[in-house]
Amino acid sequence: MVHVSGHLPISAPPELVFDAVADSRNEPSYNPDMTGVELLTPGPIGPGSRFHARMGRSGMELEIELTEYDRPHRLGSRTTSSTMETIGVTTYAPVAGGTEMGWDWQVRPKGWFRLLSPFVGVLGNRMERRIWTGLKHRLESTETLHP
Repeated sequence: MVHVSGHLPISAPPELVFDAVADSRNEPSYNPDMTGVELLTPGPIGPGSRFHARMGRSGMELEIELTEYDRPHRLGSRTTSSTMETIGVTTYAPVAGGTEMGWDWQVRPKGWFRLLSPFVGVLGNRMERRIWTGLKHRLESTETLHP
């Protein structure tokens, strides 16, 4: 198991940040590695909602399930692929000028990918920081995301 965590201030209200993350269909707009996301379950988005996602160059397919939904404070999820399973939460705390967003993941590499575990933490921390910084830039711009 590998632990990946961090936090980032975002100049947007917690409800907006939470909603943007909860609807994984938004992720391709702020994560350049994510090429497409489809909602697999009927709306509205909530606990048990599932998504199918595709990553760019690798063509990796992911399934994302929302496991906890406490709007706008805490969002739990489980993401599975052929190479790993990631379980954890994102949190959204109101602060002056917006939201302090946090993430805390337990990543379990599968198969031969377990040999790369020492690198998964380093790469995972960088990747998560890049993804959530993309969200920050997107939400702090005038563009809108899925409601």
